[in-house]
Amino acid sequence: MLAVTVRFRIKPGKMSEFLTHMRKNAEGARRDEPGCRRFDICTDPDRPDEAFLYELYDDAAAFAAHQQMPHFLAMRAVAPEYVESRDLTTWSVVETES
Repeated sequence: MLAVTVRFRIKPGKMSEFLTHMRKNAEGARRDEPGCRRFDICTDPDRPDEAFLYELYDDAAAFAAHQQMPHFLAMRAVAPEYVESRDLTTWSVVETES
């Protein structure tokens, strides 16, 4: 499994619009991508201009496929209107015994 985390710094006053578009991306990923296992959008009221994504994919190929999907490309197209910066990190999930 591949975990993807993304921390966004959102332009002041643009969080609501950003979340509208990001929700569509997340919904599309969960609905249309069999390799997407999780897509969470997180915020904190103490940091009103930050958003954090936690995404979980079967593997790097599933994440690469996500980056070609219409919902992702639509979000990428409007992101400059809302996003000041982003920091994307990928992680290998360490399997644990149950």
